[in-house]
Amino acid sequence: MPNRLVGETSPYLLQHADNPVDWWPWAPDAFEEARRRDVPVLLSVGYSACHWCHVMAHESFEDEATAALLNEHFVSVKVDREERPDIDAVYMEAVQAATGQGGWPMTVFLTPDAEPFYFGTYFPPEPRHGMPSFRQVLDGVRHAWEGRRGEVTEVAAKIARDLGEREIGLGDGERPGEQEQAQALLGLTREYDERYGGFGGAPKFPPSMVLEFLLRHHARTGAEGALQMALDTAERMARGGIYDQLGGGFARYSVDREWVVPHFEKMLYDNALLCRVYAHLWRSTGSESARRVALETADFMVRELGTEHGAFASALDADSADAEGRHVEGAYYVWTPAELREVLGEQDAGLAATYYGVTEEGTFEEGASVLQLPSTETVLDARRVASVRERLLDARSRRPAPGRDDKVVAAWNGLAIAALAETGAYFDRPDLVEAAVRAADVLVRLHMDDAARLLRTSKDGRPGSNAGVLEDYADVAEGFLTLASVTGEGVWLEFAGFLLDHVLARFTGEGGALYDTASDAEQLIRRPQDPTDNATPSGWTAAAGALLSYTAQTGSEPHRTAAERALGVVKALGPKVPRFVGWGLAVAEAALDGPREVAVVGAEGDPLRELLHRTALLGTAPGAVVAVGEPVPVTEPGPDADADAAEGAEGPKSTSRRRVDVREVELPLLADRLLVRGRAAAYVCRDFTCDAPTTDPARLADALGVRVDLNDGDIRST
Repeated sequence: MPNRLVGETSPYLLQHADNPVDWWPWAPDAFEEARRRDVPVLLSVGYSACHWCHVMAHESFEDEATAALLNEHFVSVKVDREERPDIDAVYMEAVQAATGQGGWPMTVFLTPDAEPFYFGTYFPPEPRHGMPSFRQVLDGVRHAWEGRRGEVTEVAAKIARDLGEREIGLGDGERPGEQEQAQALLGLTREYDERYGGFGGAPKFPPSMVLEFLLRHHARTGAEGALQMALDTAERMARGGIYDQLGGGFARYSVDREWVVPHFEKMLYDNALLCRVYAHLWRSTGSESARRVALETADFMVRELGTEHGAFASALDADSADAEGRHVEGAYYVWTPAELREVLGEQDAGLAATYYGVTEEGTFEEGASVLQLPSTETVLDARRVASVRERLLDARSRRPAPGRDDKVVAAWNGLAIAALAETGAYFDRPDLVEAAVRAADVLVRLHMDDAARLLRTSKDGRPGSNAGVLEDYADVAEGFLTLASVTGEGVWLEFAGFLLDHVLARFTGEGGALYDTASDAEQLIRRPQDPTDNATPSGWTAAAGALLSYTAQTGSEPHRTAAERALGVVKALGPKVPRFVGWGLAVAEAALDGPREVAVVGAEGDPLRELLHRTALLGTAPGAVVAVGEPVPVTEPGPDADADAAEGAEGPKSTSRRRVDVREVELPLLADRLLVRGRAAAYVCRDFTCDAPTTDPARLADALGVRVDLNDGDIRST
């Protein structure tokens, strides 16, 4: 019989709706029930694509005896960390402080006042490798609760008190300077894996935000070492098993140092961030490999993660059914030599084995291999390779596919919007730009209310109930700002402004420090606050980046002040732990460069305007913003314009759903920008002070770090 999770929208919670465990969603009623029954709360946190979450569910939560023990002595609460990152962050901080490590599934025992007192992650059904069994843990917690209640509650209260007193400061409140950026680069150089690329050892995660910093730092300073680390890391990942050599897109991480064997789940956020990295790498170097990977990753997101309503799903599972019907990790992606022969025949199977590194011994489990491109020296017939890839992809499509988490997360869709808009613009793929616009429309229609407050998730066209957190506001604003630069539609700039007004009013604390939840959000035992990157840019530094870009588009001083204050924490952390503030360091590069503001004016459809616009978009100046459109008559802001921006606590009166009621919104960068002798022109500015306008794409390219081939109108990066 289904439990209380049956009415939830989260695919992860719905996976547990038929468990014999009497699960509760996170809600006050669950804790009131624990108080009424005088029992502790089991908090279990995971997510749909989590392999070990599935394992623990099969081993323990589907087991009748374990469920009976839970139902009798605990109130069990299940949380999707992707829906409630605030809950996950607060209790993961406690887990890491207590055990020195973290991960999912996260298993925490709480008092009815939501104060934690015992912590762990995955527990096996039987004692294993020094770990107690899950039932042993349950018995131990139950006996402690019943026999040593005073000790338990005292420990829980102290932990909650210690967590609640933690505050992140701003350092000296100033953005990083040349010295701090150079120290951060030196720190990354020391941690760089010169043999295999990336940073640190196994497991090895794609360093998306750090790569953005390296590319921006090279663009601003010419530091060749920064560019080389980015190039080599990107090439190693693209040739490794972490990249899907048949269908495009990246897996979550590599279990080994060499990028060979991935943890096979595919997340929207990883692919959005990496798509943008490879597009920017091509923009900086002209690398054909980077171009291919950027486009294949974009196509993967649209094809495999696009939802029928126009947004993007969260993830594909790591697990699927193998040939024997077992539900195992990686079954959809790995190959044996025999399977190659069955699909391709003897001769082409040999070519495929050589090209993709498939061996009799295998690189994964049970003699199977993860496809990779292990050799840069093998010369093979390109048409045969393309045919082999097409046939393998077709055969793979008939295997049982991994499950898909159809939940739409606002922040991750914001990242995808930015990546698809830029990739489409760079490579003349209007279909990718349109995919970005469709996703942005979904966010406006389903995730934003009339005061521009965001909801975190939706599913099947139905909005969820959880409030957006800082990363949602910041990453969606980033996506909208990128769309404004690519499309020239000012409505996206306006929507971004609405969201950033909420950042100033509801997520900013004393002195300019940022919090991950709004001031009016549900109160937990601690208001989460973390400026360091995890798998995605931290909400803190993502907000700093969006605030800075918005300032460059509008000249708003309150937004500039907020951005630079937020970067104070990057000044403090960057030289010490640069791997964990990569996006903050990238934003600091933009601040040091200006960022540049590029206004392109001309008649719609004018080929010169289009060429100037694309040239501007391909500029490598860190964080540069672009506005394109007809010349806009200058308008003076009212005397309270800055005050209005700072005050925007309640957001706009109406967000005017774009596809329902399109409004023309002027782009401030275009104000008072005139044609030059009747021709389209580009203005390159800093702080709204501009160089002389140019009608020459080559001069614009030189100013922004790109190269234009005027013979065929093509644009390639230098």
